[in-house]
Amino acid sequence: MTLTRREALAAGAATLTAAIARGDAPEPPRTQMGVVIHSYGIRRFPDPLEFLEYCRSIGAGGVQTSLGVRDDAYAAKLDELMKKHKLFIEGSISLPREKADVERFTKEVQSAKRCGADVLRTVLMSGRRYEVFTTAEAFRTFFDKAKESLALARPVIEKHEIRMAVENHKDLLAPDLVAVIKKLDSPFFGVTLDTGNNIALLEHPQETTELLAPLVFTTHIKDMGVEEYADGFLLSEVPLGTGFLDMHKIATTVWKHQPKARLNLEMITRDPLKIPCLTPKYWATLETMPAKRLAEALALVRTKASKQPLPRMTGLTKDEQLKREDDNVRQSLRYASEKLDTVK
Repeated sequence: MTLTRREALAAGAATLTAAIARGDAPEPPRTQMGVVIHSYGIRRFPDPLEFLEYCRSIGAGGVQTSLGVRDDAYAAKLDELMKKHKLFIEGSISLPREKADVERFTKEVQSAKRCGADVLRTVLMSGRRYEVFTTAEAFRTFFDKAKESLALARPVIEKHEIRMAVENHKDLLAPDLVAVIKKLDSPFFGVTLDTGNNIALLEHPQETTELLAPLVFTTHIKDMGVEEYADGFLLSEVPLGTGFLDMHKIATTVWKHQPKARLNLEMITRDPLKIPCLTPKYWATLETMPAKRLAEALALVRTKASKQPLPRMTGLTKDEQLKREDDNVRQSLRYASEKLDTVK
């Protein structure tokens, strides 16, 4: 029987995990940092239990992933694994888009609590503001609908007393997200701080961190590389410690405001994203942003540009892509173990 690439990788991971359990292989350094499911967008882990076990085997302290609706038996297995190895799990969930969707949302919230999650990451939109919208009016319509979705979610979240953390997802500038959360005025609503996303909206990453840290419930920790191109700049996740972000300062800032907030790695292995900030469409929904923002962002890119071309996945075989993805996560977890766990 011939195994597929994914089956072969899964078998290899299972062999390594078993070897570690037997004491036949050195256990990787353990870190407090968790792993976000998007860190494995190429390999993919549809089963949260499998994802948690794999991340534990490579040294992570927990995971953030979509939990869906799980029965009591499944939740008990997760609980057993978490208690045995002192792990954590956080959920990822879609907001209800209309009243008819509240039932689905409620079931997923209840299931997440059964599975041991104490925080749920969510986003207002899945796309990127400057790619999705061509007019300011279209963006405002989206924003109004997003706030309606939060209003639909609020009674469910507060009834079940689980925290909901809205991510800065290349949609809102940090001050706008702060205003949304503060207007909700609920102890159950806060922020998932993504340390790289708002660079695409011309914010400095430390500025984003400073603004959102007081409201942080959880995080997507990533280091970033930048490179100029004709229409603006390229932006790419790179292994922790190899980009231009000050990871130590970011962690210190988060824990200064929220000592119990977890650091979760989101190391997305992909081709660099194009940030077309020199094109008219990019500015369609950012009409009030001062020109100095563009100047500051381009100056930052030129100052911090990667000395080597940003990593590309195009041209690699599937096996090479899978290996690159796993290597990037492991390298980042080692960095967290050596450099960030001691910050607290």
